[in-house]
Amino acid sequence: MPATKIIVNLPGETSYDVRIGSGILETLGQHVRKLSACASAKQALIITDSNVAPLYLQPAKASLHEAGFQTFEITVPAGESSKSLAVAGEIWEAMASCSLGRDCVVVALGGGVVGDLAGFIASTYMRGVTLVQVPTTLLSMVDSSVGGKTAVNLEEGKNLVGTFKQPTYVCAPLDCLATLDEREWACGCAEIAKSALICSDDFFFWLSSSAEEMAAREEAVVAEAVARSVVFKADVVAQDKTESRGVRECLNYGHTLGHAIEILAGYGTYSHGAAVAEGMRFAIRLGAALLETPLDLVQAQDELLDTLGLPTLEWKAEPQDILDAMKRDKKVRGGHIRFVLPKEVGQWKLVTVDDETLLEHLSAWADSKE
Repeated sequence: MPATKIIVNLPGETSYDVRIGSGILETLGQHVRKLSACASAKQALIITDSNVAPLYLQPAKASLHEAGFQTFEITVPAGESSKSLAVAGEIWEAMASCSLGRDCVVVALGGGVVGDLAGFIASTYMRGVTLVQVPTTLLSMVDSSVGGKTAVNLEEGKNLVGTFKQPTYVCAPLDCLATLDEREWACGCAEIAKSALICSDDFFFWLSSSAEEMAAREEAVVAEAVARSVVFKADVVAQDKTESRGVRECLNYGHTLGHAIEILAGYGTYSHGAAVAEGMRFAIRLGAALLETPLDLVQAQDELLDTLGLPTLEWKAEPQDILDAMKRDKKVRGGHIRFVLPKEVGQWKLVTVDDETLLEHLSAWADSKE
């Protein structure tokens, strides 16, 4: 199957390509070398993690070396704990000790944690160096590698320190997905489901009709789902690249409760996608109560998530604890919690929900777990 190329055009930014296909990791170096920002670059730093390095570091490194780059590598422990200021500081120090200059290229090889961390490094080292994203998980291919958000976590919450840094090139090698376990596969499927419901009837009903094939990892369906998700996100980011116009906030559907679950359950207890899927189930029911979202859409989303391997979580917590965690989220404005709520497929509204109403619905959600 030939590779697919999607061009991301952003106002005031140089456009960049997202290349999706199998066998494209081996040609990473030659595509990076063709980039105008990298034409004269001599150094490339690959940032990866302990899960990905044994699988894909050597082919990526060999490809960059063949293209004339002096390559360096840093491998961080896999998991959310590496998305920290402490780890970022260690990487900055290592880059300086290797005399990496302003014309170096940072290559993020891995999933969302690596992409966020490496993007944050690239945006801050010497006030900004070139970034290339090589996502190796389904989640990172359809979400974090495109759009330019970078971040590290604080103990108080996820992604509280970060920047906007667009990549210069995104290489999404679909054959890397073969090594994902069921948890990580379903994690990526949650973000695809989120995009489909927010995007359009066409995307949502296509995914609903293809959900079994997606869960079974049929190559043509996977390639289509990734491409549709990237096109959707690129379009949203083009309208609101720094989340200042309200358009990009639609990408937070399911994340308000999802982030609270991740914090209270402990990072890594549930995958990001599993937490977001639970957040989607809660948000669409909140939409049914506040916006009269059709109940058949609630059912259709439930069925889609179930088929994609994202059942309702058994976990619950005290409603007040969840509310407190939500109030530490970066999306809160003036102490008020805001939810992205669907009205119909492809139609959504950003709604401020008062504490009393939210506690009532969180209590009902907790009671449903009994």
